[in-house]
Amino acid sequence: MALSSDKLLQSVVEAAEEKKAYELVALNLQGISLVADYFLICHGNSDTQVQAIANEIRKRAEEHGARVRLEGMDTARWVLIDMGDVVAHVFHRDEREYYHLERLWSDAKAVTLA
Repeated sequence: MALSSDKLLQSVVEAAEEKKAYELVALNLQGISLVADYFLICHGNSDTQVQAIANEIRKRAEEHGARVRLEGMDTARWVLIDMGDVVAHVFHRDEREYYHLERLWSDAKAVTLA
């Protein structure tokens, strides 16, 4: 059985934290975008760390029955993990500063992470 988007978000946040992701930000897109309910944005300081974070998020989401699509693993500069209602963006530190998704989606409310 698939999790609610809230529970899926919490699970992938825990997965990212487990792999020591930096500056986790969750944005609530409900009522703002039809793309997803939540974006999770974080970064790693190396290609290896970015891939480890993305793999852990994918593994955790699949364990909860989410269908997962990954893009960008080969370059590990910006890995997009589409889990339907939750989309995670795992950046390499330099790319995160360049794309600054938090600013792009500034009308979305930040979710307080436990």
